[in-house]
Amino acid sequence: MSSHLLRLFFLLFTSNTVASALGNESDHLALIKFKESISSDPFGVLSTWNSSTHFCNWQGVNCGSEHQRVTELTLDSYNLQGSISPYVGNLSFLRVLSLQRNNLHGHVPQTISRLFRLRALDLGNNNLVGEFPIGVSNCSKLLGLRLSHNHFGGQIPVEIGSLGNLERLYLVSNKFLGPIPLSMWNLSSLVILTVAYNNLEGNIPDEVGHLKNLVTISLGGNKMSGKIPHSLYNLSSLSGLILSFNQFEGSLPSNMFSNLPNLKDLELDGNQFSGPIPTSITTAFGLQIVDFSYNNFAGQVPNLGSLRNLSALFLGHLPNFIGNLSTKLTILAFGGNQISGKVPAELGNLVNLIGLGIENNHLTEFIPTSFGNFQKLQRLYMNNNKFSGEVPAIIANLSQLSDLHLSHNMLNGSIPSAIGNCKRLEYLDFSYNNLSGIIPSQVFEIPSLSILLDVSHNSLSGSLSSEIGLLKSIGTLDVFENHLSNEIPEVIGECESLEYLYLQGNSFHGIIPPSLASLKGLRHLYLSRNQLSGIIPQELQNISVLVYFNASFNMLEGEVPMNGVFRNATEVSLSGNGKLCGGISSLRLPPCPSKATKKRKHHGFKIWMIVIITSSVVFLLLLSSIFALVSRRRRQRKASVDSTNEKVPRVSYQNLYNATNGFSTENLIGSGGYGSVYKAILDSAEEVVAVKVLNLQLKGAHKSFTAECNALRNIRHINLVKIVTCCSSVDYKGNHFKALVYEYISNGSLDKWLHPNRETSNSL
Repeated sequence: MSSHLLRLFFLLFTSNTVASALGNESDHLALIKFKESISSDPFGVLSTWNSSTHFCNWQGVNCGSEHQRVTELTLDSYNLQGSISPYVGNLSFLRVLSLQRNNLHGHVPQTISRLFRLRALDLGNNNLVGEFPIGVSNCSKLLGLRLSHNHFGGQIPVEIGSLGNLERLYLVSNKFLGPIPLSMWNLSSLVILTVAYNNLEGNIPDEVGHLKNLVTISLGGNKMSGKIPHSLYNLSSLSGLILSFNQFEGSLPSNMFSNLPNLKDLELDGNQFSGPIPTSITTAFGLQIVDFSYNNFAGQVPNLGSLRNLSALFLGHLPNFIGNLSTKLTILAFGGNQISGKVPAELGNLVNLIGLGIENNHLTEFIPTSFGNFQKLQRLYMNNNKFSGEVPAIIANLSQLSDLHLSHNMLNGSIPSAIGNCKRLEYLDFSYNNLSGIIPSQVFEIPSLSILLDVSHNSLSGSLSSEIGLLKSIGTLDVFENHLSNEIPEVIGECESLEYLYLQGNSFHGIIPPSLASLKGLRHLYLSRNQLSGIIPQELQNISVLVYFNASFNMLEGEVPMNGVFRNATEVSLSGNGKLCGGISSLRLPPCPSKATKKRKHHGFKIWMIVIITSSVVFLLLLSSIFALVSRRRRQRKASVDSTNEKVPRVSYQNLYNATNGFSTENLIGSGGYGSVYKAILDSAEEVVAVKVLNLQLKGAHKSFTAECNALRNIRHINLVKIVTCCSSVDYKGNHFKALVYEYISNGSLDKWLHPNRETSNSL
């Protein structure tokens, strides 16, 4: 080889080596700058990016084997926070840049336009802002672009049409507006086009027919309108057609499904489509999801019994053959239409349903008992219809049920107690019906009931069961507008998660339970139009999240709290309580009596009491002196009456019981009209006495006891036996006991001494 050729080979070799070395250093610096732009790395994924290893071995980095240049940078789902460094544009050999499912913010750097080798760019599920990154349009070899679930806005630029190789475009859930540029409909390589949930307007042009390779088109959740061009129905490769919640109109061609043999997912709900459902749907054997709901379709629904792969059906009308559908069907929904008539019992044949929605129609008559076959049903929506009759007890068979919506119907009878068997219920709504009777305690014993219990606007009566305290996790409790009465149970304070409590429009009485203050998450409290009395518990002002309180038209009184929710008059309603006072001035309640006024009144009252008491004492002392003087003179004149005034000893039932040996017959010495007489020896006086025990069942016995006790104790006479004491107590059985104790006369009865000529027989 000549020296010239050797020199040329040497120059080429050294120049490539130098270029490669410079490229490696450029990639290394770009990665370092990328790391510096990340402010938070909770999983420590970038901790491997250090000088101890070559950057091609760093986590998330792949390099080409020939030149050791970075070809892939993939850092998905690491919760990285920060921005995208503009130095990423220096990774000139980059083919894949995937940073999805992080918390990156800011704009996409314009330097990304340098990445002319880029095949896939995935920035989905971040917090990126700004307009559509125009630099991407220079990446002409791009096959996949995902910008979904960010905050991009503005219009989609016409430059997107330069991405002639693009196969997958995801722009879901952003803020793009205006029409889709015509250039995008010319991207004939597109397989997946999804721009759902933006603010896009305009129609679908005929140019959509250029997308011959299109498998999925999703335009749902925008503001697009107009008729669907026939060219769309000629895309035979189409598997998913999702146009939900726009303003599309017109009818569907009768041969629609014949031209779309691969269609599996058809979602047209929430538009203004009209006319009949094409009969060619019966040949669409691959259909798995069909949603025609919330439109203006009319006419008869074709027989769908041949669609054996159908797993979810959302209809506009309820056909009679619905029970012949495949038992593989798990979701059946035709809510929000004008369906009338009754629900066919054959519906119960679909035993694998987990979701059934027939809400917002005009369905009537009874709920079929065949619904008891839905052993796997989790969600049942029957609200806003005209169902009548009682709530069928077969509801208790639905052991997997989590959501039960029966509101706004014409149901009557009582709430079946068997509802307590639905141990997985989280949401229970019986509101706006004609239900009566009590709320069965079994409802409160459902442990999973956590989202809502609503029985409002019925005719339920009785009281709230104390089992209500078992609803530890309930979020909303609504019994508004019923005939419930009695007190609000104190245990309601044990409903720890309660946020919204509606008790208004009933007949609850008693006080507002102070235990409500323990509901630290309570936001709305409605107590109006009841018969509640007492004060507003001051503790309620300590609930920091309470934002609305309504206790109007009750019989409350006393001082209104001034803190918490009570600081805002617009969020408090207390009208119709005439005895409330105080509170903030904007409530316009009368002031409460001040403590100083109360003290002055109390002080004045004390002075008057002292004057009255002092005067009374002086008067009584004077009266006593006069009485004593008169009594002394009277005693001097009556020599026949004993002047001694002995104190009568006190004696208990136990003393008399022991002294008479338990009132034994051995000690019985006589009986008479008002009782029996026993001989007894009192331990305290060691003397023999006669105990007359009165029979209190006899009429006049109480008066006899009082008369004899007062007379014989205060009067002494030479011909009357001396009374020792009286006893008024309770016996060992809890019965009233009264007895008189006399001196014992051994030579006969008192009657013989007073009436010696009358025949008596052991009587007093």
